[in-house]
Amino acid sequence: MPTTPRKARILLQSGKAKIVGRVPFTIKLIFGSRGYKQPISLGIDAGYQHIGFSAITEIEELIGGEVELLDGMSERITERKKYRRTRRNRLRHRASRFNNRKRTEGWLAPSIQHKLNTHLRLVERIKSRLPITKITIETAKFDIQKIKNPDISCNEYQQGEQLGYKNLTEYIRHRDGYQCQNPDCQKKKTEKFFQVHHLGYWKNPPDRSNRPSNLITLCDKCHSSPNHKKGKLLHGWEPKVKSFKAETFMSTVYKRIVELLEVEQAFGYETSFKRKELELPKSHHNDAFVIAGGTTEKRIEPLIIEQIRRHKRSLEQFYDAKYVDKRTGEKVSGSTLNSGRRTRHKRLNGENLRVYRQRKVSKGQRRIKKQRYPYNPNDYVKFEDKVYRVIGMQNLGTGVKIANYPGVVNKVVNVSKVQPIKKRSGLCASTKIGNDSSTSLPYQQSG
Repeated sequence: MPTTPRKARILLQSGKAKIVGRVPFTIKLIFGSRGYKQPISLGIDAGYQHIGFSAITEIEELIGGEVELLDGMSERITERKKYRRTRRNRLRHRASRFNNRKRTEGWLAPSIQHKLNTHLRLVERIKSRLPITKITIETAKFDIQKIKNPDISCNEYQQGEQLGYKNLTEYIRHRDGYQCQNPDCQKKKTEKFFQVHHLGYWKNPPDRSNRPSNLITLCDKCHSSPNHKKGKLLHGWEPKVKSFKAETFMSTVYKRIVELLEVEQAFGYETSFKRKELELPKSHHNDAFVIAGGTTEKRIEPLIIEQIRRHKRSLEQFYDAKYVDKRTGEKVSGSTLNSGRRTRHKRLNGENLRVYRQRKVSKGQRRIKKQRYPYNPNDYVKFEDKVYRVIGMQNLGTGVKIANYPGVVNKVVNVSKVQPIKKRSGLCASTKIGNDSSTSLPYQQSG
């Protein structure tokens, strides 16, 4: 334990074992054994965006690598709420359900619960392949909320600075000195009306979280709809603001991880000291190796794993109408040439840009997804004897959009002209297939 490739090949050829996993390649004996095994220590470098893992014995490392967690869960939940609210507003009458919502004890926000579940799922996957006898997890270097409030406990960890949004916006304005933070603002010293702007709205996926590091103060002239468009002032603007998002996440869930897995806890300063003693470079894999107690030189090539979204469950999609801009002659969306009205306060209204709508090029659409499509983003298909990565489905499931087609940015082909190569969802190990350098092999038990 572990066996050698030669012995595994002999066991498979003789029918004494079967394959249960490809990455890492794992076999299972189909006859009884006396259970010869050695103690294995598993180290986990828990994190907000990456997880390091390493399983070692006294003489060698058996498995190790890094997991890149799926991001954008909060944005998908916000999008779902928007679509649900739009559907419900079409009803003539709907009974009130304000008091029907209940939260169980230990409830976490869905975006945090998703990352917590991934930590637990990864440990269970490794335990299904190896007889782990000891688990050690590094949760965080420090408790940012504990530093601010030494008496904090229980659900108070979920009541951070952004608990009250009004209080938060006042804090942002006070932090920025009640001045527009746009360096090219013409009315920085004379403007009296200020708004709070989300810096990461343009990212993919968008970041519209209300944490202080994602908010900044702008005047109502700079914070306008045209300035949010691609190529304009606010699109791509990233002033440096300190973020504690990852630390707050670990402060929220680190006790839950330790309690649910019944593991030992390690701290970042200890890991850093031991890693420097072993003269190892900084990486999540090396941190996990040190957390597990590794000191041997017999290492393995790290396994890079990516978490991929399983399904897009949105049943409807909205597309904005397109108009010709009278000023430039270019085709723009209807939201760009808006009426300028944003609030009931007339002083905050912008310019009425609808007067520049010259000709409607395409009308707005509301498309309903009526069936589950055969391919999901990041699947691999074969087209014209080559393998390509799927970006998505179009035209109600009749077209497949593929990446890296020669001479075309995103080519759409008929679904009948492609052949499935690999379904990819959940935790997938990294490898290169065809013209794409993304991941391909699902890191999950089969058979």
